[in-house]
Amino acid sequence: MCGRYSLDKEMDDIIIRYKAVNKTGEYSPREEVFPTDHALAVIELNEREIRSLKWGFPTSFSKRPLINARSETIDKKDTFKDAFLNRRCIIPVDTYYEWEEVNGKKIKRRISLGDSFIFSLAGIYNICTWGLEKHLSFVIITTAANEKIANIHDRMPSILRKEDEKIWLNPKEDDVTLLKDILTSFEGDFIVS
Repeated sequence: MCGRYSLDKEMDDIIIRYKAVNKTGEYSPREEVFPTDHALAVIELNEREIRSLKWGFPTSFSKRPLINARSETIDKKDTFKDAFLNRRCIIPVDTYYEWEEVNGKKIKRRISLGDSFIFSLAGIYNICTWGLEKHLSFVIITTAANEKIANIHDRMPSILRKEDEKIWLNPKEDDVTLLKDILTSFEGDFIVS
């Protein structure tokens, strides 16, 4: 599960990190991004772009939107399959949050990477209808937690290695095995506070 994250960096830093063109309009660094918020995503169309997308895919069966997609089944679920094959994105973050249960209480943990100023969460996007309006919307892909995170939660966001970002964003890449391997291949030095 990934239900909150932060991107408390300036736009210039994000443009440099992703070598992308800013197509967002206004932007402010944020210490906490919530589901249904508009947030930055990196997509590749004719060029690599930074866009503002709405977090979540609304559904007819729940008042809450879907905010995550499981890496294990993303290529099988009708809700996600087409976006997985054709509309992949990167969600830039500097930390994400998870809640650890300790003695019956939930403790909010801030999780970052020791060697990364900004790191990339794997996402997919789609055009979704919210009420009467259409928005480009994204969900964050999750995977089984690694050793360091498993004591906090059994799921974690799929974090992309820098060398896999170009493959992930390439709309012509359709090798499902390769794409799913990318979602589970990250090994990093997590800092939990």
